[in-house]
Amino acid sequence: MSDLPDIVDSHCHLDFPDFAEELPQVINRAVDQGVTRMVTICTKLRNVAQVRAIAEAHDPVFWAAGTHPMSAADEPLATVEGLVALAEHPKFVGIGETGLDYHYTADSAEVQQVSLRMHIEAARQTGLPLIIHSRDADDDMARILTEEHAKGPFPCVMHCFTSSRALAETALGLGCYLSMSGITAFPRSSELRDIFAAAPLDRILVETDSPYLAPPPYRGKRNEPAYTLHTAKRAAETFDLSEAEFFAQTTENFDRLFWKAKAWKDAA
Repeated sequence: MSDLPDIVDSHCHLDFPDFAEELPQVINRAVDQGVTRMVTICTKLRNVAQVRAIAEAHDPVFWAAGTHPMSAADEPLATVEGLVALAEHPKFVGIGETGLDYHYTADSAEVQQVSLRMHIEAARQTGLPLIIHSRDADDDMARILTEEHAKGPFPCVMHCFTSSRALAETALGLGCYLSMSGITAFPRSSELRDIFAAAPLDRILVETDSPYLAPPPYRGKRNEPAYTLHTAKRAAETFDLSEAEFFAQTTENFDRLFWKAKAWKDAA
């Protein structure tokens, strides 16, 4: 029996140029650290073929696709029908990332909201988890999630959650999951860790969002899925759990939310 942990990087970007020179090595390093599965996220639908090919070529890698909110004004709008069609692929496990980002792109708030609602409907129709990016848009995000949930439930994860306690409570109240990135391991992120510590343990995931947001001791360097281990170890402390307990719980949470990835694993 292996002594490696069984952990999952629920959100990374393996198609980004940062990994172009050594993608197989990056994936192998992750597996060597006990990261048994990775979900690589397509943020622009014109890149679907490239992202899908990565998942097809590497057994531990799964994929999701959507239009990132910061690109919503520059890319053709996703359609519900198009997203539902992508979901027919056996390793396509999530809708997005989508969401709202008013930090740099507040001028496109209206089209971001239209795009978000389309992705929500695709998640509702497919039963696949909606992958949400939210930055400096807490009020609108809470409002839209609440309005849409009233039309019919949908599974959802707030990826790389760094927003307010109020948005966390709204999202959790609607059945959403919260995902911990390397930011939660930064020394000055105590308030953020407190928000996570107050959340139900069965609603927590871990991720890298690589190549961004590397946790200590790699902060400031290129992030990669292998570093999920460092974020997860620090997160175990947040919940006052042993590393093994936290790893097992977050993997169970991932399997529940990303059910197609679990089905693929079980069939292997």
